[in-house]
Amino acid sequence: MRQLEPTAKHPLRLWRRLALALSTPLLAVAVGAFESSGQDLPGKDGWIPLFNGKNLDGWKPKITGYALGENYGDTFRVENGILKVSYDKYPKFDGKFGHLFFERKFSKYRLRIEYRFVGDQCRGGPSWAFRNSGVMIHGQSPESMRKDQEFPVSIEVQFLGGNGKDKRPTGNVCTPGTNIVMNDKLITQHCIDSSSKTYHGDDWITVEAEVHGNGIIKHIVNGETVIEYEKPQLDDRDADARKLIKNGDKMLHEGSISLQAESHPIEFRKVEILPLAE
Repeated sequence: MRQLEPTAKHPLRLWRRLALALSTPLLAVAVGAFESSGQDLPGKDGWIPLFNGKNLDGWKPKITGYALGENYGDTFRVENGILKVSYDKYPKFDGKFGHLFFERKFSKYRLRIEYRFVGDQCRGGPSWAFRNSGVMIHGQSPESMRKDQEFPVSIEVQFLGGNGKDKRPTGNVCTPGTNIVMNDKLITQHCIDSSSKTYHGDDWITVEAEVHGNGIIKHIVNGETVIEYEKPQLDDRDADARKLIKNGDKMLHEGSISLQAESHPIEFRKVEILPLAE
């Protein structure tokens, strides 16, 4: 695995050269992402901020029952440099599952997110969604989702917060409309727990997803690898997934990235990506 690092002096110029020289679509996407979306330039270590700390430029909300781009109840907002999922303008949750999509798709990368759960769950939210959120990777485009669709077909890096007493690991994997392979076995179970510890309270947690296209995917929590799998693929038992299968090929090599809103307030202070060349 090789990381692509821009120079401190000419970061954008080097990224353009790498995109052209290697003919790697992901690199071209990454360059276009921070050029067109107002994102900051990559730092010396090559990480590209997808969230600019100022506004939602480069992101599109899709909330169940609403058109793409309609941010019902100001669910997704930026305050004091923090990207927040908030429900203070909701009379009740009423099944309004939300996803905030970055405008580009990615294939081989490391994604790093710092998050924390805050406050109380929105009234009417399902019990399983208490301190429950995540980031969806290798997802379908928001344009291809039905208006009343609750979750994009994708792989979920699930974030869970503790309830103060029970074991509740974070960095789990869930598979809406998809399947994965672990230890050479096809896994059709919806969610698989990671080996992470339980994080109670409102401390900031750092989760990374190391994604190698249709190869190995790792979830890393506060620096420790907590689960690993491979061969993400569409589940032909799922009606939405079946629409995405082309010429019988179910394998997922790339896709959208989206942040979840599942009824519990959550804050993100960092969302950044490091493209990988392999």
